[in-house]
Amino acid sequence: MFTIEAIGTVSNKRREIEDDNWGSVQSTILVNDSFSEESLAGVETFSHLEVLFYFHKVKEEKIMKGARHPRNNPALPLVGIFAQRGKNRPNRLGLTTVKLISRQGKCLVVEGLDCIDGTPIIDIKPVMKEFLPHGPVIQPEWSHDLMKEYWSKK
Repeated sequence: MFTIEAIGTVSNKRREIEDDNWGSVQSTILVNDSFSEESLAGVETFSHLEVLFYFHKVKEEKIMKGARHPRNNPALPLVGIFAQRGKNRPNRLGLTTVKLISRQGKCLVVEGLDCIDGTPIIDIKPVMKEFLPHGPVIQPEWSHDLMKEYWSKK
């Protein structure tokens, strides 16, 4: 067992958990007072960030440890929780690559962060090409169908 403290919080207009239309969502990440502005020095020189966050609204009884149909859709295959990116994960951790729009002091404005207002931020890392996959990314056909509207803009 170990403890992780949030480093910041998300502010945006999305108050309810929704599955799609995250592409145009702009969010502000406000880094906690326990960190100085220096903790973000140079982050604005990167175009994209990886943001690790905590699905704080997922109730304990909703946690999945086995397999399920993504989005509970029986038309999709039964796959293990670690073969999907759903929020009902054992440790309730989410990870998204976002576009960095701007930095003002300890506030980062980002686009495409798929979490709701008030979500605790666990960590932020810059995206570097050297950490991206070096070969083709392979995924099952059902996942393309699932993601069809995920990043669409309302």
